[in-house]
Amino acid sequence: MPYETVAGTHELASRLGHSTAAVRAIADQRTFHVPAEVLRDVEEIRKRVRPRSDLKSSASSLSSALAVDGSYVVERVRDGLPSVLYGFAQAAAAYLDLSILETQKAQQFVDPYEIARAVNTALVTLDLPVAGAYTREGVDIATSWREAIDQLFRTKKVEVNRLNQTLSELLFLLHGKPGVPASTVPVNCPSEDCSKDVRVPPDGVACDACGSCLFPTDVLRIHEEVGEEGSNQSALGRLMSVVELLVLVGLATLLWEQSRQELLPTTLFIVDGPLAVYGPPAKLRGRALDYFQAMSATTPGVGPFICGIEKSGAMVDYARQLARHDVLTPGDLLVCDEQIIARVTNATNARAYGKETYWGRKFVYRALDGRVVVPTVMPPSGAPYDANGGQPNPRDYPTLPSILDVIDRTGSSMYIDGVIPVAAAHGKAAFPIGVGTDVLRLVASKRLGLDGTARSTGLVP
Repeated sequence: MPYETVAGTHELASRLGHSTAAVRAIADQRTFHVPAEVLRDVEEIRKRVRPRSDLKSSASSLSSALAVDGSYVVERVRDGLPSVLYGFAQAAAAYLDLSILETQKAQQFVDPYEIARAVNTALVTLDLPVAGAYTREGVDIATSWREAIDQLFRTKKVEVNRLNQTLSELLFLLHGKPGVPASTVPVNCPSEDCSKDVRVPPDGVACDACGSCLFPTDVLRIHEEVGEEGSNQSALGRLMSVVELLVLVGLATLLWEQSRQELLPTTLFIVDGPLAVYGPPAKLRGRALDYFQAMSATTPGVGPFICGIEKSGAMVDYARQLARHDVLTPGDLLVCDEQIIARVTNATNARAYGKETYWGRKFVYRALDGRVVVPTVMPPSGAPYDANGGQPNPRDYPTLPSILDVIDRTGSSMYIDGVIPVAAAHGKAAFPIGVGTDVLRLVASKRLGLDGTARSTGLVP
């Protein structure tokens, strides 16, 4: 029987392993297509494999890497009211000095002090009520999210070295060009029966059609994914992804402004996950592509060097299958053109894949030590994906050889097919389990005013 506990959750059976086994047994009896499970037309795939030696690099070896990663968690914060959920999200940046790291290769034992000296990290954190709780009385959940995000973007700063900007300032910078933030952002009025397009300044503005108060953060449209029922974890994930992108914008712009001749051309920026924006904020994809291509046009050499690295997903599963069958050998790069994408995604319109979400192109690379990595790389001009198939040729990505070089130099055993800069950023961004979760609940209770005696006993509504 699913008895309800004091915390509002349900008592679970002591042997949940049986449920997993049962589901797997049922699935084994069903017939369905898994593209990554069986390799077909292997010879056709091999025609799209390029040895890394074929990629001509005009850039010198990169000397540092800066990775950005984020995480989020939703917690129940009111005993007896399991619908009251509070969300936490954070994004971390980890700067890795590759020269210090490489000195350890010649040592018999790795010096943990030297490794720690090679890594510097920074963190930006956000928290807000996500379900069952609101910013104030008399507003629905979508308005509550809009107000909370606006407040967070005005107050939360990315503070690294000489960088000291709010998320709101970085949002306007992304809508402008390097060094010149936009004065307004385009917002579609969220009020019912209005939907007018309005240019919104940093301080917000009233819609001239319906009078509703509009925030510049409404351009993200995250509130469109929020519902009165459920945990709204997907919306919190969208928010985290936007913050990751803004952190990348801030850090890359800092180097572009302060050290365009020295540090920027020797630093690789890595995003944990693909160079893509999903869901309601997906229009930021075009903003990111335009912004960083404008930066590329004013940067010496072929920089800036920016890539995303996927650790999971259909393409990663397919890549590992290719390596398992030695279709990809160490040092090989797979060109993911329309035919490869059609195999992996089972899509009927693979030519237009990614044109609405990706601002970088996927490749599959098997590192010299055997790791399998799926990087996404930005072209210096044009779209990586479009309705005509985009730009699948590695020659259109002059930063790719240097990116693959860093991947080869920074292998990590902290997780499967790991890369050290990403592992360092993940270690900073990840929420701790156990005691860490208890601390988050205490913080949320204080934010919601649930830590007082009157509120905790239910005497105050």
